[in-house]
Amino acid sequence: MMTITYKVKNGIYVNMTNRCPCSCTFCLRHNGDGVYGSDSLWLEREPTVEEVCESIDKWELSDYDEIVFCGYGEPTERLDDLLKVAAYIKQKSDIKIRINTNGLSDLINGENTAPKLKGLIDTVSVSLNCVDKEEYFKTVRPKFGISSYDKMLEFTENCVKYVPHVVMTVVDKVTSKEEQAEARKICASLGATLRVREFEE
Repeated sequence: MMTITYKVKNGIYVNMTNRCPCSCTFCLRHNGDGVYGSDSLWLEREPTVEEVCESIDKWELSDYDEIVFCGYGEPTERLDDLLKVAAYIKQKSDIKIRINTNGLSDLINGENTAPKLKGLIDTVSVSLNCVDKEEYFKTVRPKFGISSYDKMLEFTENCVKYVPHVVMTVVDKVTSKEEQAEARKICASLGATLRVREFEE
């Protein structure tokens, strides 16, 4: 049985893919098969849109604060399918919908993808991780090369035009107080807000 949806705190998380163009040095996937007590998030195969919707239907959505596209992979690897699922959720519930992403959607999909999120996604949370492109390349290890950092910032800035809430995150264990202060400046310049995440062992 594949784990397509799972509970974290008061949210329902959606695990649609294990594909990711990055290999972050601090990635949770290096530590085990699941997170927050979930069953294994490694998928035997990618679930269909119908299977994802069926899995979401098993939850009483009114009991939860949000649905988050975030599993053991980069959600925008399946952006069009993700948005079909989001549209399905919007038809049946007013629950908020968030995407946790590495921000490389435009490189993955070969186009400007932020406009597609309008009306379907309430929050985009982008992993900033580092405050300069060299450190980002070394830490995040994106397959698209060192230009990935600038494309991630561009995607974030574009999301601000189409999505009500845009957040960028850094991990407390990976960044110094000085870097976190610099990250706040970067977020402010893009119109996003910063969240410092606790490192999960």
